[in-house]
Amino acid sequence: MTTRDHIVDAANQLFYQQGYEHTSFSNIADAVQISRGNFYHHFKSKDEILSAVINVRLTNTQKMLERWEMEGNQPADRIRSFIHILVVNRAKIKRYGCPVGTLYTELAKLNHASQNEAKKLFTLFRTWLRKQFILLGHKADADKLAMHLLGRSQGVATLASAFNDEKFIKQEVKQMYDWLNLYTESQTSNSNNHTKLQRKII
Repeated sequence: MTTRDHIVDAANQLFYQQGYEHTSFSNIADAVQISRGNFYHHFKSKDEILSAVINVRLTNTQKMLERWEMEGNQPADRIRSFIHILVVNRAKIKRYGCPVGTLYTELAKLNHASQNEAKKLFTLFRTWLRKQFILLGHKADADKLAMHLLGRSQGVATLASAFNDEKFIKQEVKQMYDWLNLYTESQTSNSNNHTKLQRKII
């Protein structure tokens, strides 16, 4: 890992834990343990670091989605992987909230030029979830379902952080699994009806 990579990694963590506005050059330099001169050799402004952080998050998110594609045999399995990240990251979520939601909200409040870049993280999830719901047989409502699940996961992260409540996360995750099962069962039912119709035709 290069010095530049170390800087971006440290900034990524600090932006999540402290917020973009409350993280200074000194905070990042101290975390990486490099001199200010060496720091400025790689980045001239905090906005440059922010751009690099967003790009890293986009790359990592895309890789995660690709991994879910390979690991999940069915679209419902892949959607469950998305829901499950609330459980996997519950300790951080309780303390800091969702890294995607908190960053975008802060940049929007600041009317920062990078807020549209940060929104691309939400768009990645929205597009990917929409694709899974289409594959699940719900093409007409795919985007609506994707946005519902994305919105609910953000709400869970926000309230879990506000109340520091891990039990709430697990409770909501179970309900989201149950909600997803309704759409999975409807697909199975439609598939069975289609098969019966084909048999009658034959």
